[in-house]
Amino acid sequence: MGLRITTWNVNGIRNPFGFQPWRDKRTFEGMFDILEADIVVMQEVKIQRKDLCDDMVLVPGWDCYFSLPKYKKGYSGVAIYTRQAVCAPVRAEEGITGFLPSPNSSLSYRELPTDKQIGGYPSMAQLSRSPTDPATLDSEGRAVLLEFPAFVLVGVYCPANRDESRDDFRLGFLDALDARVRNLVRDGKRVFLTGDLNISREEIDTANAEEQMRKRGLSPDEFVATPSRRLFNQLLLDGKVYGERDADRETAVLWDICRGFHPDRRGMFTCWEQKINARPGNFGSRIDYVLCSADMKDWFEDSNIQEGLMGSDHCPVYAVIKAKVPIGSDDTDILDAMNPCGVFDRGTRVRKYSSQDILALSGRLLPEFDRRRTIRDMFKASPKRTPSTQPPLPAATANTALSHTSVAGTKRSRSVEGPTQPLKRSVSTVNTNPPSKGQQSLKGFFKPKITSDVDTNGKANLEQEASLQLDQESFLREKQDSQLKQEKQVLQEGASQKANAEIESPRRQQQLDGQDDDVLIDPIVSKESWTKLFSKKDPPRCESHNEPCISLLTKKAGVNCGRSFWMCARPLGPSGVKERGSQWRCPTFIWSSDWSNTAD
Repeated sequence: MGLRITTWNVNGIRNPFGFQPWRDKRTFEGMFDILEADIVVMQEVKIQRKDLCDDMVLVPGWDCYFSLPKYKKGYSGVAIYTRQAVCAPVRAEEGITGFLPSPNSSLSYRELPTDKQIGGYPSMAQLSRSPTDPATLDSEGRAVLLEFPAFVLVGVYCPANRDESRDDFRLGFLDALDARVRNLVRDGKRVFLTGDLNISREEIDTANAEEQMRKRGLSPDEFVATPSRRLFNQLLLDGKVYGERDADRETAVLWDICRGFHPDRRGMFTCWEQKINARPGNFGSRIDYVLCSADMKDWFEDSNIQEGLMGSDHCPVYAVIKAKVPIGSDDTDILDAMNPCGVFDRGTRVRKYSSQDILALSGRLLPEFDRRRTIRDMFKASPKRTPSTQPPLPAATANTALSHTSVAGTKRSRSVEGPTQPLKRSVSTVNTNPPSKGQQSLKGFFKPKITSDVDTNGKANLEQEASLQLDQESFLREKQDSQLKQEKQVLQEGASQKANAEIESPRRQQQLDGQDDDVLIDPIVSKESWTKLFSKKDPPRCESHNEPCISLLTKKAGVNCGRSFWMCARPLGPSGVKERGSQWRCPTFIWSSDWSNTAD
């Protein structure tokens, strides 16, 4: 069995768990088993480092590597998971340019010793073609690189073409990525590039190619010659490039694996717009790729998209490497080529995966996850404590220690922590009476506390207590008398109010008798009126299917921005336009204000 690499833009690392089949298990280990993948490259994880949890970092049998944005929190982000039983990288880096600092070091990746770095970093001349600072290009968490003995895996999430304000950043990132890939190939290393590149390669790779060309007034040749597509096609074998190639891009170095297995397949899309519910009608684009260097074309036995797996606005794309691949003049087992030397021998493991194989960029070595105890470790027997060799404590100190223990449970007493000190209190001050039972009645609140200390002035204290008790009894007697007066006053006021009510009731009855007896209120009619007032009106029905419409809000800038409207609830068809008399969305359109007026 070969090795399977899957790329997936998950649009939030926990987003797939809201869909089937991921909803049942809701674990990353279960997700990877369903994908049947050995390496999973995720884009748009949209998470901050403080939000990383055990279930997404300490996945049993898997290692993980993250690149998260430095400034834009909860944005972008790339993660690569590798199955420990199949592969183990020898080097790992974050970013394309090599200017980010390496873990546990003040040096950047490109400043490390040669045997510690992946290499192929863009030169300053190559980076000078972009107006964007190199460190800024790697600040959004868009690339993770893992080097295996067989090849260098590059997982990327390229910037999208949202608006013109991001054009410099987008083209700068693509240019740096192109330079890094070409430099690695020039250094004699094989490259496997995968991820969401946010570029549709040709007209066959997007459903709205004709609409884009019509809106922008482009010919088919000009459509492929846009800056991002031209740069991308110059990187690919069989890429459409019109005119002379750019300097330093004279040769193509990568092969489009999925298109190579399905050269004429139409509708092989990997991304659909959720706002218009375009996925059921397959009105989308192919912007997620699995690419490899030209000398790896014979390594693969299968590649495809998995459009049936829900969980994001993208679908997974995979490529399967053969069990034995041609390296040099011999066929090498893929397990030997995907692990450090000495781990596998002709496909048989000779050394177990250990902590020595974990790289510094691994999520398992983050301080908040390193050396964490597992559930199994928690049930292991704790080591036996050695008996204490301290001498016995004096009687007074022992009593003090016992009192500390009874109050604070396992709290260690001060007499054990430090040297014992003689007590200054006399023996007569030690309380030998049993503990108090607490307050037994309300009168006990007013009673003074009885102490056990009886001195020579005992008689004076008893006289003082007797006088206090007399004062308290007189206070209670006065309080009872005032309460009786208040109750008597309340009864008198109630009797006067009752007499007034008896006088008023005949007058009220005469007023009611004088009213018209013919006015009646039907409770059913009243209920229907209130229900009609507060319930939502039924939505209009579309013209072609006679089905309830859906309500949407206008977000396009203009005079109608913010207005709600009704339209057909069915998804767009493959044509991307509204159709009459078909199973796809019909042209029904009604402003909500107009529908309210007609309903009234």
